[in-house]
Amino acid sequence: MPPEITPDRIFALVVGIERYAAGPAWDLPGPAHDALRFRDWLLGKGVPERNILLHLDPLSAPGSPPGDTADHSRLRDVLVSRLPALDGDALWVWWGGHGVLDQDEHLRLFCADATTADKRNLDLESMRRSLASDALPGFARQTWIVDACQSFEESYGFHHTLPVETLPAGRRVQAHHQALLLAATRGQRAVNDPARGTGLFSDSVLRALEKAPGPWPDPETLFRDVRERVERLRTERRTEQLPVLSFHSPQRTEHLTAPRTPVPSAPPTERLLTALLAYPMMTDPEERQVMVTELGTRSVERMRRHSRPRTDLIGIIRTLAGQPGELWLLYDAVTLLDDDEARAAALEAAVRACAGPRQRPDGPRTALGQSSDG
Repeated sequence: MPPEITPDRIFALVVGIERYAAGPAWDLPGPAHDALRFRDWLLGKGVPERNILLHLDPLSAPGSPPGDTADHSRLRDVLVSRLPALDGDALWVWWGGHGVLDQDEHLRLFCADATTADKRNLDLESMRRSLASDALPGFARQTWIVDACQSFEESYGFHHTLPVETLPAGRRVQAHHQALLLAATRGQRAVNDPARGTGLFSDSVLRALEKAPGPWPDPETLFRDVRERVERLRTERRTEQLPVLSFHSPQRTEHLTAPRTPVPSAPPTERLLTALLAYPMMTDPEERQVMVTELGTRSVERMRRHSRPRTDLIGIIRTLAGQPGELWLLYDAVTLLDDDEARAAALEAAVRACAGPRQRPDGPRTALGQSSDG
């Protein structure tokens, strides 16, 4: 931490959105939990609670959630009015939720009141430029952590165009040093783990922050640690995303992407078989029958069965693969009967390799079968 920055001079805008007005298809377990973990880390490093602007929309919470809601008007007010009224030296911006890369190559971050017809959002680049201008006095040091997908807008086939807004900005100045850590590069999804209730990128950042000696770590050091953690997840085939670090400062404008290393892959069907056979229940014919019953599809009614697990599973896979989207029913049934998180992550990746992303109507979704552009 630079010696001139003390915890009482650090502020944070912390956003975690799990529930959207668009409905359950957009539900995203994890961002609110991750936001609270980040809030707790700041508090543990001595940042006063009054300096943390917390905006959450959790899926469920006992009583009223802490902080304020994360609708468009409240978040816009924080960016345009509340932050400029504060007196601080350093600013954290933490955002977890759905996002999409629009056709102008701008990352749009959906707000909690986004609907399928009116996808209310904030443009990350507009946010950054506003907080890099003299509209924001002070806060010369800024670190942004954004866990959201950068999937291409057109890949979702939205029926309604995205609303466009540019936040007001002041005159350009040479005073702000901004570092933006993004969960994924252009065109990629940021994977969410619904079983653990966390984003894989957010969890990697939070684990890296545990090693930081103070509340303002060097962003390049932080990025190196996060990049190594995500690379291990890529090697384990739990994600394909590549984090990005962008610098915007008087002396430097640079975009650093984690190097793309080849990840060895098995043929999709063999990979799915391996993931299924990792479940102990697959050795028991009765438990396999319970799994088939849970599928809830007529495709399996006349399917031939076999006493040997591998042969039986090959028949199940081939039957379900013949109907669009039905391999995802297999993921749902297996993870309902066995909630082991590591096996579920491997199974999800294997199903995705065979069947592609889970499709839901007019809504972004994550690589773990949860609604996420995020």
